[in-house]
Amino acid sequence: MKKIDILIFFVLIFLVFLGIYIGDYRIPIKKILKILFLEDKTDYIQYQIIWNSRLVRVLMALIVGMLLGSSGAVNQTLFRNSMADPYIIGISASGSFGAVIAYILGFSESYFGLFGAFFSFIISMVIFKLSDNNRGMLNLSALLLIGIAISALLRAITSLLIYIIGDDGFRIIVWNMGNLSGGSWKKIFLLFIPLIISLLYFFWNRYKLDLILLSDEEAYSLGINLKKFKYQILFITTFMVGFSVAFSGMIGFVGLIIPHITRVLVGESNIKLIPYSMVLGGAFLTLCDIISRGVISPTEIPIGVVTAIFGAPFFIFLAIKSRKGFE
Repeated sequence: MKKIDILIFFVLIFLVFLGIYIGDYRIPIKKILKILFLEDKTDYIQYQIIWNSRLVRVLMALIVGMLLGSSGAVNQTLFRNSMADPYIIGISASGSFGAVIAYILGFSESYFGLFGAFFSFIISMVIFKLSDNNRGMLNLSALLLIGIAISALLRAITSLLIYIIGDDGFRIIVWNMGNLSGGSWKKIFLLFIPLIISLLYFFWNRYKLDLILLSDEEAYSLGINLKKFKYQILFITTFMVGFSVAFSGMIGFVGLIIPHITRVLVGESNIKLIPYSMVLGGAFLTLCDIISRGVISPTEIPIGVVTAIFGAPFFIFLAIKSRKGFE
């Protein structure tokens, strides 16, 4: 095992225990360890807090961060653009739009995420279809432009609807900021579905993903059906982010920051980039969740705000770096 692997492992374990420890109700570390290892079930309240609240929340942060981090790495490979993000193809705007539709139809907050994921998937598929050129190839430049245009339209419609809704629209705004407090073991189980599927798919196609970094002509000469492969990748990444939206709301910038940090550590090859981005994405979102709960406790900062505080300056840095021609 390499030194970097050992370091990441211990950092991840530390963040998990810190996430379990942080909270309004203080529980001694020794007591937490006994409860986690099922050596102490005498205090029912503490047992429930550890197993059905804090541990669930930490695992939610880990899995959602893994999905966002790895999907970001794949999107940056696909678009051959270091500033590509999972939300770049309209997923964020369509997710917010779906949440508003759920409210208008009279559904409770628990359905905001499901409607958000559904609309993210449907609108993404529409964008993919519109991005086909006359030769039947997926035009990534057109996809970006169409995605930006449709995102702008959906954001405008969403803002108008929230304005019309009035005070109750605040619930949708809060959901848009990201929230991991509604976690459960059932949700964790459901989130494992896209995580396992994406892991298997990316592992199976790990060499093909590296070939995308070549020109289209070179990839064709090696026997890759680029149109089919690009559609598959976009479908998988939309599936991953859609599930994340469904259970955590809108959490941006994870898929932008993490692949860059990972490239510095392990290089460009997707054979290492994707799994490391997955692990580091989970660690990063766990850290952000700890900050969101612990900085001004008992008040909780929306986790999407925390990731934006990290991500916005990072995005500006990348834009300036790209402008100066250092990439």
